[in-house]
Amino acid sequence: MSLTLYRLEGCPYCELVVDRLDELDIEFESVWTEGLHSKRDEVKRVSGQRGVPVLVDDDRGITMAESERIVEYLDTTYAA
Repeated sequence: MSLTLYRLEGCPYCELVVDRLDELDIEFESVWTEGLHSKRDEVKRVSGQRGVPVLVDDDRGITMAESERIVEYLDTTYAA
């Protein structure tokens, strides 16, 4: 499994996703982003926008933003 989460330190929406990943015992890689939207070039490159969190699921070819959508995706795809 290859999940990458683009996140910002102190971001409550990012922490919602991290908490759910931890609850589901899913391994993931964190990519820490810059605080300024204008500096988030890597996030824009992978997702087409500069907001975080962004989850990339390489195994399934999925890239998505917005914490609620990501948590719903994790529950649907990875919850036992």
